[in-house]
Amino acid sequence: MSRTVRQAGVRRLVQVGGAGSLEVAPGVRLVDTPDFPEVYKKEALAGAATLALYREAGDLDWTYVSPAAEIAPGERTGSYRLGGERLLTDAEGRSFVSAEDYAVAVADLLEKGGHARERITVAY
Repeated sequence: MSRTVRQAGVRRLVQVGGAGSLEVAPGVRLVDTPDFPEVYKKEALAGAATLALYREAGDLDWTYVSPAAEIAPGERTGSYRLGGERLLTDAEGRSFVSAEDYAVAVADLLEKGGHARERITVAY
């Protein structure tokens, strides 16, 4: 994969993925919890496999951006939190971000850089 990306002249790869591969407890992914919707499992597992491929690519400058567990159209506030491998939740235990603020977070990442060879997550 990294050879093909390099041959195409791509210097930086930012993948927008899902929340299913985020951990909800040490070693427990959201996709593996009993309440994870069956309809999204195939996509979540494919995203996890893609993330694993990126982690194995030694010469690829990648960032995998996972949203909160819930993402939906809403208000653009310009405010969000970044996390790593763990699902971000608020004080009430909800994991949410508007599609507008998720887009702002991705644009900020592209503009400012950083988080090379990492997965990050975006939520309120």
